[in-house]
Amino acid sequence: MLPLEQIIAFLAVAVALTLMPGPDILFVAAQSVSRSARSGIAVALGLCTGLIVHTSLAAGGISAVVLSSPVAFRLVKALGALYLLYLAWKAVSGIRRNDGGETAASPATPQPAAGAAEAAGERLPALYRRGILMSTLNPKVSLFFLAMLPQFVTPAAGSVPLQMIQLGALFMAQSLAVFTVVALLAGRIGRSLMNRSPKWTARFAVAEAVIYAGLAVNLLLTGN
Repeated sequence: MLPLEQIIAFLAVAVALTLMPGPDILFVAAQSVSRSARSGIAVALGLCTGLIVHTSLAAGGISAVVLSSPVAFRLVKALGALYLLYLAWKAVSGIRRNDGGETAASPATPQPAAGAAEAAGERLPALYRRGILMSTLNPKVSLFFLAMLPQFVTPAAGSVPLQMIQLGALFMAQSLAVFTVVALLAGRIGRSLMNRSPKWTARFAVAEAVIYAGLAVNLLLTGN
C-alpha cells in the first residue's frame, strides 16, 4: 500500500499537470463546447479508460520495450495523427452538411446544445470510444507514465508493478474528476452561446477541426 504522504504528493503533481493545457483537456473542452457537457464527460470516460492500457503496459515494462523501437514509436504516432486528422475532416464535413440543409431552420429556434451530439449522429458510446482511441494512440501518454510513475514508487513499500498500477488508478480518478468539471463549465458556455445565435454551432465546429489538426501536428512532432 502506498504511504499517505506519497499519495498526497502524487495527486498534487497529477492535478497540476492535468489542468495544464494539453491534448486531453482541450479535447474534452472542445467536445463539451461544440456538443454538450454529457458529450465531454463521455469523451473523458474514454480517455481515462485508455489510461488503463498505458498503466498496464508501463507496470509490465512493455511500454519501455515498445517505445525503445523507433519503428513502433513512429507507427503509433502516425496512427494517432491520422485519426486526429480524420476527426478534423469529420468536423468540417459536418459544417458542409449543415450548410446544405440544416441551416434552413429558423434562427429563433436554435438547436439545444444538449442534443447536438445526437443530432450529428454521434451517440455517447461513440464519443466514449473516440476517447479511448485518442488515449491509446497517443505514445506521449506512455512516455509520460514511464517518466512520472517511477518517481513516486518506493521499492521498500512493496511490489513496484503494483505501486505503478495504484498510481495509475489515482491518476485516472483525478483526471476524470478534473475533466468532468471542465466538461460542465465548457458545456454551459457552449449552450449559452448557441442559444444566442445558431451561427456558433458552425464556429465551434471550425474551432474543433483546428484543434484536432493542431493536435495531429503536435503528435507528429514528438521526438523519439
